[in-house]
Amino acid sequence: MTDPATMRRAVAAAAVGNITEWFDFGVYGYLATTIEAEFFPPGPLSQVAVFATFAIAFFFRPLGGLFFGPLGDRIGRTKVLSITVILMALGTFLIGLIPSYASIGLAAPILLVAARVLQGFSTGGEYAGAMTFIAEYAPDRRRGYFGSFLELGTFVGYALGATIASVLPLVLSEDAMSSWGWRIPFFVALPLGIVGVYLRTRLEETPAFQTMLSASETREGTEVRDGLRLIFTKYLPTFVMVGGVVVAWNVTNYMLTSYMPTYLETTVDQHGGTAIDSTTSSWLQIIVLWAAVFVIPLLGRLSDRVGRKPIMWTGAVGLIVLGIPMILLMQDGSVPTVFLGLLIMGALLICFSSTGPSTLPAVFPTEIRYGGLSIAFNIFVSAFAGTVSLVMSAVVLATGDLLWPGYYLMAAGVVGVVTLLFLPETARRPLRDSQPSASSPEEARELARAAR
Repeated sequence: MTDPATMRRAVAAAAVGNITEWFDFGVYGYLATTIEAEFFPPGPLSQVAVFATFAIAFFFRPLGGLFFGPLGDRIGRTKVLSITVILMALGTFLIGLIPSYASIGLAAPILLVAARVLQGFSTGGEYAGAMTFIAEYAPDRRRGYFGSFLELGTFVGYALGATIASVLPLVLSEDAMSSWGWRIPFFVALPLGIVGVYLRTRLEETPAFQTMLSASETREGTEVRDGLRLIFTKYLPTFVMVGGVVVAWNVTNYMLTSYMPTYLETTVDQHGGTAIDSTTSSWLQIIVLWAAVFVIPLLGRLSDRVGRKPIMWTGAVGLIVLGIPMILLMQDGSVPTVFLGLLIMGALLICFSSTGPSTLPAVFPTEIRYGGLSIAFNIFVSAFAGTVSLVMSAVVLATGDLLWPGYYLMAAGVVGVVTLLFLPETARRPLRDSQPSASSPEEARELARAAR
C-alpha cells in the first residue's frame, strides 16, 4: 500500500526536476535568436550552429544514462536523482554567466558547449530516473494518473521558460535585453534545482527498490556489469520496444517545443511561406503548452480506465494522417490556421506524454529498471529526437522544402504504430516482476481476491 501523503511528495519531487530540465529547453528555444547573436559570429550558418549546440547535449545523454542508470539500480533512486537535478540546474545557471562572443571571441561558444555537455550528461540520469521513481511509488490502478504529473512538469517547465523569455522583451528595452536581460531566465534554474534536491532527499527509497534490497544482503559492483549484460541480451527486445515509443513520442515533442519557434518566425518566410510575427508565434505556442498542462492529467486518469495503448494508438495514427496537413496550416501565415496546426501537434504529443511515464517503467524488472530505461530512453531520444532542430534546419536549408517537418512526423508515427503492435498493455497491472500495489485497504483486499 502507498501512503497518499508520501505519494504526493514523490510526485512533487520528481516533477520539480522535470520542470528544471524543461525550463532550460523552453528558454533556449525561445531565446535562440538572442543566443545566436550573443555567442556566435554572424553568418549564414549561425542558426545551424545554435541548434548544433543544442543537439550536442544529446550526444552526452546516453553517456549519462549509462553512468547514472545502473548506479540508481545499485545505490538507490533518491541519491542519484538528487545528484542529477542539481547538476542540471548548475549547467543552466552557468549559461547565464558566459560572456558574449564580442567580449571573449571563440571562448564564448566553447563555454556554451561545455555547459550544454553538463546539462546533457546529468539529464541522462534524470528523466528515466524520475519515471522509475514515480512508477515504483504509484499504486497499480492509478499509475497512469500519477505518472502523467511528470509530463505535467515537463510542460510547466517549458511553458514557464517560454513565458519568461517572451515577457522579458516586453518589459525591457532592446539594449537591456541583449546586454543582460536574456540571462535572467538561466539564473532562475538554480533555485529550482535546490528545491528539487530538498524534496528528493526527504523521501525514502521506493517500495520496489526496498523490497529488492531486502531480498539480497549486498549490492556488489559486479551487478552493474550483470545489469548491462541483461539489458542487451535477455531484455534487448524490451529495450528496442521502449526505443520505438521514445521515437514517436519525442520526435513530436522536440518538433513542437524546440523547432517550431524558429520554423514559424524565420524559416517559413525564408523559403516561400508566409510567416507570422515572432511575438504572435510565441504566444500561440505558449497557449498550446499551458492548455496541455490541464489536459495531461485527465488523459493519464483516462488511461487507468481504458488502457495506455488506445491513447497511444490515437497519437501514432494521428501523426501519419495529420503530419503534412498540420505543417501546411503553419505555412499559411494566418493566426487561426497556425494556431490550429500547433494545437493538432500538441494534442498528438500529449497522447504519448500522458501515458509514456507509466508505460515504459512497467516493462523492465526492478533490478534493471532505472538502468534499462535510462539507457534505452537516452540513446533513442538523442539519435532521433534531440537532433530534430538541427536536422530540420539543415534539410530545409538544403532543399527549400517546408514540408520536411511533416515527413519526419509521419515517419515517427510509423515507428509508433509498429511498436504498439508488440507493446504489452500495462494499465492496472503490477510492474514487471513486482508485487501488486494498492492505494487503500479496500483496493488491497480486492487485489488479493482477484489473485486467488
